[in-house]
Amino acid sequence: MNKVFVWVTTLAFLGCTNLEIEQTDSVFTTLSGEFTGVEAASSLESLYNSVRSQIETDGNLYTLQEISSDEALVPTRGTDWGDNGVYRVLQGHTWSPTHSNVKTVWNDQNQNVFNATAIIDSRSNPAAQQVAEAKFIRAFSMFWLIDLYGQVPFRTPDEGPDVNPSIMTRAEAFDFAVKDLNEALPDLSDSTSFDGLNKATKAAARYLLAKFYLNKFIFTGSATADSGDMAQVISLVDAIKAQGFDLQAGYFDIFKPAPDTETIFFTTSSAGNMIWNGLHYNMVVPDQSGGWNGFTTLAEFYDSFEGDPNINVPGSGQEERRGFVPTDGSHFGIGYGFLIGQQYDAGGNPLKDRQGNPLFFTKDFAGGLLVNNETTGIRVLKYNPDEGAFVNHKVVFRYADAHLMKAEAMMRSGGDPTALVNELRVLREATPIGSVTESDLLAERGRELYNEYWRRNDLIRFGKFIEPWALKEATGDPTKNLFPIPSSALITNPNLIQNEGY
Repeated sequence: MNKVFVWVTTLAFLGCTNLEIEQTDSVFTTLSGEFTGVEAASSLESLYNSVRSQIETDGNLYTLQEISSDEALVPTRGTDWGDNGVYRVLQGHTWSPTHSNVKTVWNDQNQNVFNATAIIDSRSNPAAQQVAEAKFIRAFSMFWLIDLYGQVPFRTPDEGPDVNPSIMTRAEAFDFAVKDLNEALPDLSDSTSFDGLNKATKAAARYLLAKFYLNKFIFTGSATADSGDMAQVISLVDAIKAQGFDLQAGYFDIFKPAPDTETIFFTTSSAGNMIWNGLHYNMVVPDQSGGWNGFTTLAEFYDSFEGDPNINVPGSGQEERRGFVPTDGSHFGIGYGFLIGQQYDAGGNPLKDRQGNPLFFTKDFAGGLLVNNETTGIRVLKYNPDEGAFVNHKVVFRYADAHLMKAEAMMRSGGDPTALVNELRVLREATPIGSVTESDLLAERGRELYNEYWRRNDLIRFGKFIEPWALKEATGDPTKNLFPIPSSALITNPNLIQNEGY
């Protein structure tokens, strides 16, 4: 990383947190010198690496979007996974401005925005495609700031740590990010080659634009979606399909490190955290450690899939997306999708827990979030250890989401999305439905996109995030649709105003 880029990274942190930077490293010749640019190529690669690391973890952005929803939770098991309540307060919607994940995500995404801005600056002499890719990443990080916090700090590279960043409202940040994406589109690669999809492309920019327009009525405070915005979503998805992206049969093959027609944007992150965070300690793979026995799902979410609600072995009538628990030792005995009931080893033998009891995952949480044993909760697995840690293919955007965005846009503009929804359901070995309501479409998005960072966003757009579910009482409080601005950020930047309700 070049020295000036370290300097601008430092500024990003100073604008958002109460970190104290000591000038003991040789890179800090001065914090008040004139900005003369960064080395665009290496700085852009560093920016991609930042996004990669933020997607790789099962904490932070993932926990804010998924553990706060009705499809994922982390119950405390004895002395395991208590973590000072960091996961329990997300599931119960009782978080505060000092929550560690709330602060880290805020810092991460603001840092991305600032470092992208430094690359875009003409003094960095970026090529047109480098500018376009940096604008894509800036819009990507702004999306999460708009979605999660509702306001976006912004500073130019010339504004040192003594200048408090200005603040964009949700609507202002929306316009800024959409402008970035539209300006970036002509100079982004139009490649659909698998090897190039870990960088910004025209298809990725169109997908992100569609996601912005789909959520515009939430981001700008409108009561309902505008038909013109929904037409934009439909047009953008059609353009992605025209590039050659499409639905693919073989649901779990999409998450393997191999070319497919679904993946629009991926990172080269490991999927190891997503593999091991829910598997039991005794679920092992040669040359890898056992599971961490933490993350799980709620019974109601599992029950939204077709099939026998009490078992998920092959032939139990389940739709493809619900996966299966292998009983024959295949895949090292570790299944795909939702792991419920008795689990097996690589020899097809029933596994036991650490006390010698059958390793039998149960649906219910009799002790709530606080008091649980080793086997409480159905485990969820999209990336299987049979394929390794998937260091080449952590899916971020994919076509099935775009397909369902188009269906939703049709519904919100008075059309009938039934044919589109059934096209996907038939491909996923689920029974076609006669008509599609808003509840049906939200449920379909859940079944297709579980554990892919979108559930909280979807629940808010469909007006369900503050309603009750099994381990969360109804808050009825719309202020919970935004997270608080971290306390440390408020201290360092008086231009910020704490979100209502905090």
